[in-house]
Amino acid sequence: MLLVEDNDINQEVAIGLLEDAAIEVDLAENGEIAVRMARENDYDAVLMDMQMPVMDGIEATRVIRSDPRFQNLPIIAMTANAMATDREQCLKAGMNDHIGKPIDPDQLFSVLLRWTGRGRLKLLWESPIGS
Repeated sequence: MLLVEDNDINQEVAIGLLEDAAIEVDLAENGEIAVRMARENDYDAVLMDMQMPVMDGIEATRVIRSDPRFQNLPIIAMTANAMATDREQCLKAGMNDHIGKPIDPDQLFSVLLRWTGRGRLKLLWESPIGS
């Protein structure tokens, strides 16, 4: 999974949740880096912040979606911008879904499961982590 997030605390929280669920995570600190990493690696999904320096998540999503290889790559907004207009902007740019911050683990894993359909993720999400 590719996490695109510029805030250190948000990075820690998201990476901790994903790694606790045995999901391998690569980090990009802005949209420009995310575009490069998406081109160089094979990801099951991208968690994309909206507001970042260098290139924001909206523009990064548009660039990634412009490559036919990534038409079916789940790109999920993970942002503090939770207004309906923000969600619409994310979907219009080509994102598949929207998760608000602070991150609700149940919502995060439910959305990831919906878009990736991963059996392993389903098993991890349905059972208490660490048990």
